[in-house]
Amino acid sequence: MKQIVTLALAGATAVFASAAYAQHTDIRVAMQLEPPNLDPTGGAAQAIDSVVYSNIFEGLTRFMSDGSVVPGLAKSWDISEDGTTYTFHLQDGVKFHDGTTMDAEDVKFSLDRARAEGSTNAQKGLFSGITDVTVVDPLTVKVTLAQANGSFLFNMAWGDAVIVAPESITDIASKPIGTGAFKFDNWVQGDHLTLVKNPDYWGTPAALETATFRFISDPTAAFAAMMAEDIDVYVGFPAPENLPQFEADPRFQVLVGNTEGETILAMNNKLPPFDNKLVREAVAHAIDRKSIIDGAMYGLGTPIGTHFAPHNPDYVDLTGLSAYDPELSKKLLAEAGFADGFTTTLKLPPPSYARRGGEIIAAQLRAVGITAEIENQEWAQWLETTFKGKDFGMTIVSHTEPMDIGIYAKPDYYFQYDNPAFQELMKTLEATSDPAKRSEMFKQAQTIISEDYVNAYLFELAMPTVARAGITGLWLNQPTAATDLTGVTWP
Repeated sequence: MKQIVTLALAGATAVFASAAYAQHTDIRVAMQLEPPNLDPTGGAAQAIDSVVYSNIFEGLTRFMSDGSVVPGLAKSWDISEDGTTYTFHLQDGVKFHDGTTMDAEDVKFSLDRARAEGSTNAQKGLFSGITDVTVVDPLTVKVTLAQANGSFLFNMAWGDAVIVAPESITDIASKPIGTGAFKFDNWVQGDHLTLVKNPDYWGTPAALETATFRFISDPTAAFAAMMAEDIDVYVGFPAPENLPQFEADPRFQVLVGNTEGETILAMNNKLPPFDNKLVREAVAHAIDRKSIIDGAMYGLGTPIGTHFAPHNPDYVDLTGLSAYDPELSKKLLAEAGFADGFTTTLKLPPPSYARRGGEIIAAQLRAVGITAEIENQEWAQWLETTFKGKDFGMTIVSHTEPMDIGIYAKPDYYFQYDNPAFQELMKTLEATSDPAKRSEMFKQAQTIISEDYVNAYLFELAMPTVARAGITGLWLNQPTAATDLTGVTWP
């Protein structure tokens, strides 16, 4: 294995040896997961947005690194008194990477496509309240909602809501054409993907001329590549045990920020025995969060007891509802009719939090009588069979979408939680704009899913990034999955 890693790194060094880095106009960024495709409007994989968000594609609004929502392709907007009509005024002079003009027709096409009956958009619910999209003139578009939605501008900042063009939509998955500060150049699948500076960008031009994304899934290979300076940045470094070495090395800087990544042990709520709340509660009490955070993440991660980010001001600490208590877990299993335990599947995608955490969780469950048969899956397989196919008993995944507690109002979502009262609460929340009332409803929503033990809530994923010294402009926190290079400089 060591020989294979060495050869792979030597080959990668040869590939990039000819690149000129003297003036630092180029950057090599590594990630653990390779995107299955490059269409953020048709895929659920976090890795897609990690490459294309802001770099290639842009929306009407966008997230900044501090989580704020600011104008994007819409320079301003007017909202009707009843909150149901948004009139967006678009930036002038915006062109897609193929030279075609971005205008209100493209906004209408993008929003109508996302909300269409046959839409494959992973976050189709973001657009469900739209009843009409009208082109007023080339730089003005009016969006009408069925009812007021206090999150609408926030929703339009998601990667799933970027603006695309009908002329280039056919090949968007492999040849993405957006309006961003970088253009797609080439993709050698399994190795690297290259972006180049967009010379005709409508906004502040990127300082970098070229950005190469490499995909290094193995933590040992990631450490070796960074130490050898074969890469300049590793976003979401997969071996937290190595971070002290980088911190002590003047060649590097280590950034540890927050994410919106609620890491959960998801349970299939419609599959026996997880259709029994007592069983789900037993699973939750069998889990020792501290052991998982210490053992899998080397202390990086904040315990959570519900599907909400702890840094959000509306967060409620509900970890006490699912405190580690293996004896209570056994008692609940017996009450549910499983005194002798049961066997189920635990399907794990590639990230180290899942693979490492899965081994620890399987051992903890085994201690109360639950046999979790581990199946390691590649990302594409997990998306197809576990996420879409719902063929699993349990799985571990980090939900990195911002403020996504609304997924619990979707009965056909992969963990298949169906609670009409919760669904009604989400509808009311969506139609509410008063901040105090929204805050109270967010807290109520957190409590409902925690008390229903929909899933076992583990920790909020931290985002450790290792970078060469001197690089500035990298996001510290991840309010959405993104490796935004538009403001990165390296003097």
